[in-house]
Amino acid sequence: MARAALFDVDGTLTDTNYLHVTSWWQALRGAGHEVAMCDIHRAIGLGSGDLLAHLLGDDRDRDGDSGISAAHSTLYGTYFGRLTAFDSAGDLLRVLAGQGWTNVLASSASGPELAALRRAIDADDVIAGTASSDDVRRGKPAPDPVRAALDLAGVPAENAVFVGDAVWDMQAASRAGVRSIAVLSGGIPRDALEAAGADEVYENVGDLLARLDDSLFARTD
Repeated sequence: MARAALFDVDGTLTDTNYLHVTSWWQALRGAGHEVAMCDIHRAIGLGSGDLLAHLLGDDRDRDGDSGISAAHSTLYGTYFGRLTAFDSAGDLLRVLAGQGWTNVLASSASGPELAALRRAIDADDVIAGTASSDDVRRGKPAPDPVRAALDLAGVPAENAVFVGDAVWDMQAASRAGVRSIAVLSGGIPRDALEAAGADEVYENVGDLLARLDDSLFARTD
């Protein structure tokens, strides 16, 4: 039976969360908003509109949202040539593909940003598709990105495993009925990830690869 391995990208397969934090911090400051980096960090993984609502509140002047998001994109874009994948990210995807899993990315990134991330991972030969922010109406923690990834893989929720690093990832997977694995490489504490629904927690994708035969992947038909 077909099985799907669904992956978040930032903080999970690529070491990019703190680049986003710095870029959002600068963009927000440029618009006159003083937001602590620790608060921004906890919001990474949300789409830009949801991130700004989370940090600035629903009563903010929304006319400034597009300018802040554009500034973040410009600042983050300066890193595109230097983005790096975590050790073993590509190896994990290739091992899973060799075991019959269909790898699909579920990311808030799109366009040139997503292309830069895929170059960093360097495993396009074993990535079947990507559910990006362009493909869904609502981003994580809504289940839409995970459901879109399931559709791309052509498998039901019970035949999939989602791997992510953020509370929003775990919540989205849970709402889509998909079991989830969390990694700590995005900087979010274990207890927060478990409280959000993570079935298992690993240090990073290298740790997951080393223990793959004892993981949730080995217990999913």
